[in-house]
Amino acid sequence: MVFKKYRAVIFVHGCFWHRHKGCKFAYKPKSKQEFWQRKFLENEARDKKNRFKLEKLDWKVLVIWECEVENIEKLKRKVTAFLQSE
Repeated sequence: MVFKKYRAVIFVHGCFWHRHKGCKFAYKPKSKQEFWQRKFLENEARDKKNRFKLEKLDWKVLVIWECEVENIEKLKRKVTAFLQSE
């Protein structure tokens, strides 16, 4: 999501695909381990590169994880605090 007024971007990442550390949804598949390891490393590298580019352009970046969307009230507070931060 892009909020031009705030120069802010919010990414909503799937815990499995983007490797949310410590999350039960970020499990490692038992088959095709080499394929998955490469895929996960590519995703993490792309995420890091995109975040770096945006921050270099003075955009604020927030990542919301898939597992965080279950608690709507907590999510509202997180997004509001992020958008109101300097």
